[in-house]
Amino acid sequence: MAWIYLVIAGCLECGWAVGIKYTEGFTRTIPSLLTAVAMIASFWLLSLAMKTIPVGTAYAVWTGIGAAGVAIMGILLFDESADLARIISLLFIISGVVGLRIFSGGVQ
Repeated sequence: MAWIYLVIAGCLECGWAVGIKYTEGFTRTIPSLLTAVAMIASFWLLSLAMKTIPVGTAYAVWTGIGAAGVAIMGILLFDESADLARIISLLFIISGVVGLRIFSGGVQ
């Protein structure tokens, strides 16, 4: 269950990171509230995951999901560059997250 919490927390991190752009400096009420809720939920689920998953692994996976997810969302939503070097770099991040899951031993 901890890994499920961690993946959801990482996805929520993507949500709040992209949400910050829509808050326009936290001057728009609804996007600001949704972003704050996503932040709180993301941190809460991360804390639940860290009850079982080592802190270094959990944090690296959480930030990896967030970094790769936000970069992909930037490409899809904001017309950011999708050049080959960027895609390869994102694949390295994703492979690192997968590797941490695979090689994390008997952690549930």
